[in-house]
Amino acid sequence: MLHSYFYECSIVIYRIIMKKILTIIAVILFASCAEEKNNFVNISGQLHSDKEGLITIQGRNFKKEIKVNADGTFSDTLKVVDGVHNFVYNKQRLALFLRNGYDLSIAFKDVAFNQGVSFTGKGKETNSYMEKKRAFFESDKANPKSYFKLEQEAFKIAISETRLQLEKLSNSAIDVDSIILKSDIKNNELFLRFINNKYVKEHKNIMRLAKGTQSPKFFDFENYNGGTSSLDDFKGKFVYIDVWATWCGPCKSEIPYLKELEEEFQGKNIAFISLSVDKKSAHDNWRNMIASKNMGGVQLFSDEDFNSEFIKEYAITAIPRFILLDTEGKIIDSDASRPSNPKTKELLNYLVN
Repeated sequence: MLHSYFYECSIVIYRIIMKKILTIIAVILFASCAEEKNNFVNISGQLHSDKEGLITIQGRNFKKEIKVNADGTFSDTLKVVDGVHNFVYNKQRLALFLRNGYDLSIAFKDVAFNQGVSFTGKGKETNSYMEKKRAFFESDKANPKSYFKLEQEAFKIAISETRLQLEKLSNSAIDVDSIILKSDIKNNELFLRFINNKYVKEHKNIMRLAKGTQSPKFFDFENYNGGTSSLDDFKGKFVYIDVWATWCGPCKSEIPYLKELEEEFQGKNIAFISLSVDKKSAHDNWRNMIASKNMGGVQLFSDEDFNSEFIKEYAITAIPRFILLDTEGKIIDSDASRPSNPKTKELLNYLVN
Protein backbone atom coordinates (compact mmCIF):
# COMPACT_ATOMS: atom_id res chain seq x y z
CA MET A 1 0.00 0.00 0.00
CA LEU A 2 2.77 2.41 0.99
CA HIS A 3 4.62 1.65 -2.22
CA SER A 4 1.47 2.33 -4.27
CA TYR A 5 0.92 5.64 -2.43
CA PHE A 6 4.43 6.89 -3.18
CA TYR A 7 4.09 5.81 -6.79
CA GLU A 8 0.87 7.79 -7.26
CA CYS A 9 2.44 10.83 -5.59
CA SER A 10 5.43 10.66 -7.89
CA ILE A 11 3.12 10.53 -10.93
CA VAL A 12 1.27 13.64 -9.75
CA ILE A 13 4.53 15.49 -9.07
CA TYR A 14 5.88 14.44 -12.48
CA ARG A 15 2.77 15.76 -14.21
CA ILE A 16 3.00 19.08 -12.35
CA ILE A 17 6.68 19.43 -13.26
CA MET A 18 6.05 18.53 -16.90
CA LYS A 19 3.17 21.00 -17.09
CA LYS A 20 5.45 23.75 -15.79
CA ILE A 21 8.21 22.74 -18.19
CA LEU A 22 5.81 22.78 -21.15
CA THR A 23 4.49 26.18 -20.06
CA ILE A 24 8.04 27.54 -19.86
CA ILE A 25 8.86 26.06 -23.28
CA ALA A 26 5.70 27.61 -24.75
CA VAL A 27 6.61 31.00 -23.29
CA ILE A 28 10.15 30.71 -24.66
CA LEU A 29 8.87 29.68 -28.09
CA PHE A 30 6.33 32.52 -28.13
CA ALA A 31 8.98 35.03 -27.11
CA SER A 32 11.33 33.60 -29.70
CA CYS A 33 8.66 33.91 -32.41
CA ALA A 34 7.89 37.47 -31.34
CA GLU A 35 11.59 38.33 -31.38
CA GLU A 36 11.96 36.66 -34.78
CA LYS A 37 8.98 38.65 -36.08
CA ASN A 38 10.54 41.90 -34.87
CA ASN A 39 13.74 41.11 -36.76
CA PHE A 40 12.09 41.40 -40.18
CA VAL A 41 9.80 43.58 -42.29
CA ASN A 42 6.78 42.01 -43.94
CA ILE A 43 5.94 43.99 -47.06
CA SER A 44 3.07 43.30 -49.45
CA GLY A 45 0.70 45.05 -51.81
CA GLN A 46 -0.65 45.30 -55.32
CA LEU A 47 0.52 47.32 -58.31
CA HIS A 48 -1.61 48.30 -61.30
CA SER A 49 0.12 45.76 -63.51
CA ASP A 50 -1.03 42.77 -65.55
CA LYS A 51 2.35 41.15 -66.02
CA GLU A 52 5.12 39.67 -63.95
CA GLY A 53 8.07 41.83 -63.03
CA LEU A 54 10.52 42.79 -60.32
CA ILE A 55 10.46 45.40 -57.59
CA THR A 56 13.80 46.59 -56.22
CA ILE A 57 14.04 47.70 -52.59
CA GLN A 58 17.18 49.78 -52.00
CA GLY A 59 18.45 51.17 -48.72
CA ARG A 60 21.65 51.75 -46.81
CA ASN A 61 23.80 48.66 -47.41
CA PHE A 62 20.68 46.87 -48.62
CA LYS A 63 19.23 45.80 -51.95
CA LYS A 64 16.69 43.11 -52.73
CA GLU A 65 14.42 42.22 -55.62
CA ILE A 66 10.82 41.15 -55.03
CA LYS A 67 8.78 39.25 -57.61
CA VAL A 68 5.60 40.86 -58.94
CA ASN A 69 2.92 38.33 -59.88
CA ALA A 70 0.83 38.52 -63.06
CA ASP A 71 -2.03 40.16 -61.12
CA GLY A 72 0.29 42.84 -59.73
CA THR A 73 0.49 41.42 -56.21
CA PHE A 74 3.77 41.09 -54.33
CA SER A 75 4.89 39.94 -50.90
CA ASP A 76 8.20 39.33 -49.16
CA THR A 77 10.01 39.37 -45.83
CA LEU A 78 13.06 41.61 -45.51
CA LYS A 79 15.83 42.09 -42.98
CA VAL A 80 16.68 45.78 -43.23
CA VAL A 81 18.70 48.53 -41.61
CA ASP A 82 16.00 50.80 -40.20
CA GLY A 83 15.59 53.90 -42.36
CA VAL A 84 14.37 55.27 -45.70
CA HIS A 85 14.39 52.84 -48.63
CA ASN A 86 13.56 53.30 -52.31
CA PHE A 87 10.82 51.12 -53.78
CA VAL A 88 11.61 50.99 -57.52
CA TYR A 89 9.39 49.52 -60.24
CA ASN A 90 9.36 50.28 -63.98
CA LYS A 91 11.60 53.34 -63.50
CA GLN A 92 9.22 54.76 -60.89
CA ARG A 93 10.41 55.41 -57.37
CA LEU A 94 8.64 55.59 -54.00
CA ALA A 95 10.35 56.46 -50.71
CA LEU A 96 9.42 54.11 -47.84
CA PHE A 97 10.45 54.12 -44.21
CA LEU A 98 11.12 50.52 -43.17
CA ARG A 99 11.85 49.30 -39.66
CA ASN A 100 12.27 45.68 -38.64
CA GLY A 101 9.00 44.61 -37.05
CA TYR A 102 6.84 46.45 -39.60
CA ASP A 103 4.03 44.57 -41.36
CA LEU A 104 3.31 47.00 -44.17
CA SER A 105 0.80 46.70 -47.00
CA ILE A 106 0.84 49.16 -49.92
CA ALA A 107 -2.06 50.03 -52.24
CA PHE A 108 -1.33 52.06 -55.38
CA LYS A 109 -4.13 54.25 -56.74
CA ASP A 110 -2.95 54.13 -60.35
CA VAL A 111 -0.13 52.96 -62.60
CA ALA A 112 1.74 56.19 -61.87
CA PHE A 113 3.05 56.32 -58.30
CA ASN A 114 2.52 60.08 -58.12
CA GLN A 115 -1.24 59.56 -58.35
CA GLY A 116 -1.21 58.44 -54.74
CA VAL A 117 -0.42 55.55 -52.41
CA SER A 118 -2.12 54.31 -49.24
CA PHE A 119 -0.77 52.12 -46.45
CA THR A 120 -2.19 49.67 -43.91
CA GLY A 121 -0.61 47.60 -41.15
CA LYS A 122 2.22 48.34 -38.80
CA GLY A 123 4.29 51.21 -40.19
CA LYS A 124 1.33 52.87 -41.93
CA GLU A 125 1.50 56.06 -39.84
CA THR A 126 5.06 56.96 -40.79
CA ASN A 127 4.66 56.06 -44.45
CA SER A 128 1.30 57.83 -44.76
CA TYR A 129 2.95 60.95 -43.34
CA MET A 130 5.78 60.64 -45.89
CA GLU A 131 3.19 60.32 -48.67
CA LYS A 132 1.53 63.56 -47.55
CA LYS A 133 4.91 65.31 -47.59
CA ARG A 134 5.65 63.91 -51.06
CA ALA A 135 2.33 65.30 -52.31
CA PHE A 136 3.22 68.69 -50.83
CA PHE A 137 6.66 68.81 -52.43
CA GLU A 138 5.17 67.93 -55.82
CA SER A 139 2.67 70.78 -55.56
CA ASP A 140 3.14 74.40 -56.67
CA LYS A 141 3.70 75.38 -53.04
CA ALA A 142 7.02 73.55 -53.13
CA ASN A 143 8.12 75.25 -56.35
CA PRO A 144 10.43 78.15 -55.41
CA LYS A 145 9.50 80.00 -58.60
CA SER A 146 5.88 80.24 -57.46
CA TYR A 147 7.18 82.42 -54.58
CA PHE A 148 9.87 84.33 -56.47
CA LYS A 149 7.38 85.75 -58.97
CA LEU A 150 5.28 87.36 -56.21
CA GLU A 151 5.56 90.97 -55.12
CA GLN A 152 6.93 91.45 -51.60
CA GLU A 153 3.66 91.63 -49.63
CA ALA A 154 2.14 88.67 -51.46
CA PHE A 155 5.41 86.79 -50.95
CA LYS A 156 5.28 87.32 -47.17
CA ILE A 157 1.70 86.07 -47.02
CA ALA A 158 2.49 83.00 -49.15
CA ILE A 159 5.52 82.06 -47.03
CA SER A 160 3.50 82.48 -43.83
CA GLU A 161 0.70 80.26 -45.17
CA THR A 162 3.18 77.57 -46.24
CA ARG A 163 4.90 77.63 -42.84
CA LEU A 164 1.53 77.14 -41.12
CA GLN A 165 0.64 74.31 -43.50
CA LEU A 166 3.92 72.50 -42.80
CA GLU A 167 3.58 73.02 -39.04
CA LYS A 168 0.01 71.70 -39.13
CA LEU A 169 1.17 68.62 -41.00
CA SER A 170 3.98 67.99 -38.50
CA ASN A 171 1.65 68.53 -35.51
CA SER A 172 -0.86 66.04 -36.91
CA ALA A 173 1.82 63.35 -37.17
CA ILE A 174 0.72 60.75 -34.60
CA ASP A 175 2.88 57.65 -34.09
CA VAL A 176 5.27 58.79 -36.82
CA ASP A 177 8.80 57.47 -36.34
CA SER A 178 10.97 60.06 -34.59
CA ILE A 179 13.75 59.61 -37.17
CA ILE A 180 11.45 60.91 -39.92
CA LEU A 181 9.78 63.60 -37.83
CA LYS A 182 13.03 65.18 -36.60
CA SER A 183 14.52 65.11 -40.09
CA ASP A 184 11.36 66.57 -41.59
CA ILE A 185 11.13 69.50 -39.20
CA LYS A 186 14.74 70.37 -40.05
CA ASN A 187 14.05 70.05 -43.79
CA ASN A 188 11.01 72.32 -43.50
CA GLU A 189 13.19 75.06 -42.00
CA LEU A 190 15.86 74.61 -44.67
CA PHE A 191 13.23 74.87 -47.42
CA LEU A 192 11.69 78.05 -46.02
CA ARG A 193 15.11 79.59 -45.35
CA PHE A 194 16.18 78.87 -48.93
CA ILE A 195 13.08 80.61 -50.31
CA ASN A 196 13.61 83.64 -48.07
CA ASN A 197 17.32 83.96 -48.83
CA LYS A 198 16.89 83.69 -52.61
CA TYR A 199 13.79 85.85 -52.97
CA VAL A 200 15.32 89.27 -53.72
CA LYS A 201 17.76 88.05 -56.37
CA GLU A 202 15.40 85.57 -58.03
CA HIS A 203 12.48 87.99 -57.99
CA LYS A 204 14.55 90.48 -59.98
CA ASN A 205 15.49 87.76 -62.47
CA ILE A 206 11.89 86.67 -62.92
CA MET A 207 10.67 90.24 -63.37
CA ARG A 208 13.39 90.75 -65.97
CA LEU A 209 12.03 87.70 -67.79
CA ALA A 210 8.37 88.36 -67.03
CA LYS A 211 5.58 87.88 -69.55
CA GLY A 212 5.55 90.72 -72.07
CA THR A 213 9.22 91.68 -71.73
CA GLN A 214 11.54 91.46 -74.71
CA SER A 215 13.41 88.17 -74.88
CA PRO A 216 17.20 88.03 -74.69
CA LYS A 217 18.61 87.22 -78.12
CA PHE A 218 21.07 84.81 -79.65
CA PHE A 219 23.07 85.44 -82.81
CA ASP A 220 24.60 83.21 -85.47
CA PHE A 221 24.18 79.80 -83.81
CA GLU A 222 25.12 76.87 -86.02
CA ASN A 223 22.13 75.38 -87.82
CA TYR A 224 22.13 71.61 -88.38
CA ASN A 225 20.82 72.13 -91.92
CA GLY A 226 23.65 74.51 -92.77
CA GLY A 227 24.65 78.09 -92.08
CA THR A 228 23.68 79.95 -88.93
CA SER A 229 20.48 81.24 -87.34
CA SER A 230 19.64 84.12 -85.00
CA LEU A 231 16.52 84.62 -82.90
CA ASP A 232 15.46 87.61 -85.02
CA ASP A 233 15.19 85.27 -88.02
CA PHE A 234 11.96 83.93 -86.51
CA LYS A 235 10.20 87.26 -85.88
CA GLY A 236 6.60 87.13 -87.02
CA LYS A 237 6.18 83.61 -85.64
CA PHE A 238 5.52 82.19 -82.22
CA VAL A 239 8.69 80.44 -81.02
CA TYR A 240 8.92 77.39 -78.74
CA ILE A 241 12.54 76.83 -77.67
CA ASP A 242 13.82 73.55 -76.22
CA VAL A 243 17.17 73.95 -74.42
CA TRP A 244 18.69 70.47 -74.24
CA ALA A 245 21.87 68.34 -74.52
CA THR A 246 22.68 64.88 -75.83
CA TRP A 247 23.79 63.68 -72.37
CA CYS A 248 20.54 64.75 -70.65
CA GLY A 249 18.18 61.82 -69.99
CA PRO A 250 15.06 63.90 -69.23
CA CYS A 251 15.76 65.97 -72.36
CA LYS A 252 15.79 62.86 -74.53
CA SER A 253 12.57 61.64 -72.89
CA GLU A 254 10.82 64.77 -74.21
CA ILE A 255 11.92 64.26 -77.84
CA PRO A 256 9.00 61.99 -78.89
CA TYR A 257 6.49 64.47 -77.42
CA LEU A 258 8.23 67.39 -79.11
CA LYS A 259 8.09 65.57 -82.45
CA GLU A 260 4.34 65.09 -81.96
CA LEU A 261 3.90 68.83 -81.42
CA GLU A 262 5.99 69.62 -84.50
CA GLU A 263 3.79 67.33 -86.60
CA GLU A 264 0.57 68.65 -85.03
CA PHE A 265 1.46 72.28 -85.78
CA GLN A 266 3.22 71.80 -89.10
CA GLY A 267 2.34 74.68 -91.41
CA LYS A 268 1.15 76.85 -88.52
CA ASN A 269 2.69 80.17 -87.51
CA ILE A 270 5.09 78.67 -84.97
CA ALA A 271 8.77 77.70 -85.04
CA PHE A 272 10.13 74.87 -82.91
CA ILE A 273 13.78 75.46 -82.01
CA SER A 274 15.92 72.85 -80.27
CA LEU A 275 19.00 74.56 -78.85
CA SER A 276 21.82 72.25 -77.77
CA VAL A 277 24.09 73.32 -74.91
CA ASP A 278 26.51 70.45 -75.52
CA LYS A 279 30.19 71.27 -75.25
CA LYS A 280 32.09 71.73 -78.49
CA SER A 281 33.76 68.35 -77.90
CA ALA A 282 30.30 66.72 -78.21
CA HIS A 283 29.49 68.40 -81.53
CA ASP A 284 29.58 65.09 -83.42
CA ASN A 285 27.33 63.49 -80.80
CA TRP A 286 24.84 66.29 -81.41
CA ARG A 287 24.76 65.76 -85.18
CA ASN A 288 24.59 61.97 -84.82
CA MET A 289 21.69 62.09 -82.35
CA ILE A 290 19.65 64.42 -84.55
CA ALA A 291 20.10 61.99 -87.43
CA SER A 292 19.49 58.80 -85.44
CA LYS A 293 16.34 60.12 -83.76
CA ASN A 294 15.11 61.84 -86.94
CA MET A 295 14.60 65.05 -85.00
CA GLY A 296 12.66 67.81 -86.71
CA GLY A 297 12.24 71.50 -86.11
CA VAL A 298 15.15 73.94 -86.18
CA GLN A 299 18.24 72.33 -84.66
CA LEU A 300 20.81 74.82 -83.34
CA PHE A 301 24.13 74.46 -81.51
CA SER A 302 24.93 77.02 -78.78
CA ASP A 303 28.11 79.06 -79.21
CA GLU A 304 29.41 78.50 -75.65
CA ASP A 305 27.29 75.70 -74.12
CA PHE A 306 26.00 76.89 -70.69
CA ASN A 307 28.29 79.92 -70.90
CA SER A 308 26.38 81.34 -73.85
CA GLU A 309 25.06 84.84 -73.13
CA PHE A 310 21.57 83.74 -74.15
CA ILE A 311 21.65 80.86 -71.65
CA LYS A 312 23.06 83.04 -68.88
CA GLU A 313 20.51 85.80 -69.45
CA TYR A 314 17.75 83.24 -69.01
CA ALA A 315 19.56 81.98 -65.88
CA ILE A 316 19.38 78.40 -67.15
CA THR A 317 21.22 76.02 -64.84
CA ALA A 318 19.13 72.89 -65.39
CA ILE A 319 17.71 71.25 -68.50
CA PRO A 320 15.44 70.57 -70.24
CA ARG A 321 14.16 74.13 -70.23
CA PHE A 322 11.44 75.40 -72.51
CA ILE A 323 10.81 79.02 -73.53
CA LEU A 324 7.76 80.37 -75.36
CA LEU A 325 7.87 83.69 -77.27
CA ASP A 326 5.24 85.65 -79.17
CA THR A 327 5.43 86.90 -82.74
CA GLU A 328 7.26 90.08 -81.65
CA GLY A 329 9.96 88.20 -79.76
CA LYS A 330 8.42 88.99 -76.38
CA ILE A 331 8.26 86.44 -73.60
CA ILE A 332 5.05 84.50 -73.07
CA ASP A 333 6.67 82.09 -70.61
CA SER A 334 10.39 81.97 -69.75
CA ASP A 335 9.92 78.56 -68.11
CA ALA A 336 7.22 76.99 -70.25
CA SER A 337 5.63 73.58 -69.73
CA ARG A 338 7.24 70.55 -71.34
CA PRO A 339 5.96 68.91 -74.55
CA SER A 340 4.81 65.92 -72.48
CA ASN A 341 2.45 68.18 -70.51
CA PRO A 342 -1.01 68.26 -72.18
CA LYS A 343 -1.30 71.94 -71.23
CA THR A 344 1.44 72.76 -73.76
CA LYS A 345 -0.62 71.55 -76.71
CA GLU A 346 -3.69 73.39 -75.39
CA LEU A 347 -1.76 76.67 -75.13
CA LEU A 348 -0.19 76.36 -78.58
CA ASN A 349 -3.61 75.59 -80.07
CA TYR A 350 -4.97 78.72 -78.45
CA LEU A 351 -2.11 80.84 -79.81
CA VAL A 352 -1.95 79.71 -83.43
CA ASN A 353 -5.55 78.73 -84.24
